Amino acid sequence: MKKVLTICLLVLISPVCKAQIYYVQDMSTIEIEALDRERTIVLLPGGILEEHGPYLPSFADGYMNEALTLEIANSIIKRPNWKVLIFPIIPLGTGGANEIGRKYSFSGTYAIRQNTLRAIFMDLGSELGNQGFKKIFVVHMQGSANHNQAIDQAGEFFKETYDGNMINIWNLAFRFSPDLKNDEEKKEDGLGYHAGMNETSMLYYLKPEIMNIAFKKAIPVTLLSSEDVVAKSMESDWQEYWGSPRLSSLSFGEKYWKGWVNSIIEQIDNILDNKYDFNSPTFYEIQSRDPVFKLLNEEAKNYEKKNEAKQNEWLKEKRYD
Repeated sequence: MKKVLTICLLVLISPVCKAQIYYVQDMSTIEIEALDRERTIVLLPGGILEEHGPYLPSFADGYMNEALTLEIANSIIKRPNWKVLIFPIIPLGTGGANEIGRKYSFSGTYAIRQNTLRAIFMDLGSELGNQGFKKIFVVHMQGSANHNQAIDQAGEFFKETYDGNMINIWNLAFRFSPDLKNDEEKKEDGLGYHAGMNETSMLYYLKPEIMNIAFKKAIPVTLLSSEDVVAKSMESDWQEYWGSPRLSSLSFGEKYWKGWVNSIIEQIDNILDNKYDFNSPTFYEIQSRDPVFKLLNEEAKNYEKKNEAKQNEWLKEKRYD
């Protein structure tokens, strides 16, 4: 009888002991208030709705961010007494790949303005900061300089206002550059940043049910410089991706994904152990050194300003404050 009671007690207790990953949408105010602010990390996953060509869904970034968020969460809770609070995914972002070709309206991309994105994270940071949370990771993988500048600036606001850290995970992720391709694959995929061999392989590895078998017949879009990326993206028959999706495979996706995740988690560990060099240049700072992309980023901002002016004029006419 004593043995049975012991087993029952362990069954009842174990879920509580293991419940170190929390989802804010499922929690009551009492449960949220009970979280130790010093040992709880907030994860804000995102994912811009953005065109990814004919072989990947517009929520490609979001699917990867969801998976990465769980990888990060499971790594953090290995630390004794640490907890993770995960927010619902934020499917908003700016700077779709179509902007590289100065195509500001494009099927599959549903972007918001840079200052809107910044305001969203500043607002969320304020709510969390006012409630005493000090550690936030924004899991919003998106290779747009303007997008990342907005998140970086929200992080600066959080640090200076609440004496905490709001870390843009993309500033850790973009540094991963493994040598996993053979020479022929490197030559064909080129600068396959967007929906090329890497991204297509990882998405199909993470979500094989979304695989579009037509990717095997994809025409390579081999680009070797930022000038090539812009020129090809401006063509009317652009395939809406860069690189060579036809080279993708589940095995390559698994290797790339696991290597990428391990690289990110290693840097997160350095942050939590106070060993990370915060003076390292951000993605925005590095990309802004390229005069081609710097010009494109400014043009995108000007386009957004025109849209904002149009909206503000309408609000003014309606006398909406």
